[in-house]
Amino acid sequence: MIEIITVKFRQDKRVLEFLSHDVDLRIGDYCVVATERGVELGMVVRGRHADNLGENRLQKVLRKATERDLYLNEKKQEKEELAFRMCRKRIQARDLPMKLSKVEYLFDGSRVIFYFTADHRVDFRELVKDLARELRTRIEMRQIGARDEARLVGGLGNCGLGENCSKKFLKELSSVSVKTVKRQGLGMNLNRLSGMCGRLKCCLNFAASEDLDPSSRGGNCSDQCG
Repeated sequence: MIEIITVKFRQDKRVLEFLSHDVDLRIGDYCVVATERGVELGMVVRGRHADNLGENRLQKVLRKATERDLYLNEKKQEKEELAFRMCRKRIQARDLPMKLSKVEYLFDGSRVIFYFTADHRVDFRELVKDLARELRTRIEMRQIGARDEARLVGGLGNCGLGENCSKKFLKELSSVSVKTVKRQGLGMNLNRLSGMCGRLKCCLNFAASEDLDPSSRGGNCSDQCG
C-alpha cells in the first residue's frame, strides 16, 4: 500500500492522484506537483490516504505551495491575459480563420497553450513564430470544439442558476444526438434546446439515461434550463 493525495486543477477541472511521501498536506492546501504536462499547481481535495495503485504509475508531489508560488500563480494569470490580447492581434493581422478561446501558461513557464476554434484546418506556423519570438517560450496551438470552448471560457448557464455545467462539473463532454431529443418528446425548438456553445445542451443526456424515466421525475433537465 502507498500513501497518495487527490489534487484538483482549476484550469481544466482535472482531478489526479499523486504520491504524497512525507509532504504534509490537508484538504484545501495548494501544492506543486509534477504531471505529464510539466510542473503545475493544484489544490488538495482529498487528504493522505492509502491505496494499492502501483507507485510507478503515479507522479509525485514536489512540495506544499509557498507564498511565492501563490504569488507567481497570480502573475501567471496576468501573463495569460497579455498573451491573449497579443495573439488575437496577430491573428487579425495575418487574417487567419480562427477564433482564440483561451491562453494557458504552465506554472513553470515552460510552455504556453493557445486554445482556438476554427471551421477548418488552419496553417498557423507563422503565427507560432510570432508568438515564440515575443514570449520566448515553447508555444502549443490546440484546436478545440464548441463544447470544449464553453468549458474553458465558462459563463452563466441558460438556467440562470450558476456557471454552465460543462465548466462546473462535467468531466467528459459527450455529443447529444437528435434521437436523444426525440426520445424525450421535447420537439425540435433549437433555440430552447441549445446551450451557449450553440450545440444541443449536455444536460439532455442526463434525462435520456436508460435508467431514468423522464415522466416519473416531474420534468427534465431541459425544462429547468430552458
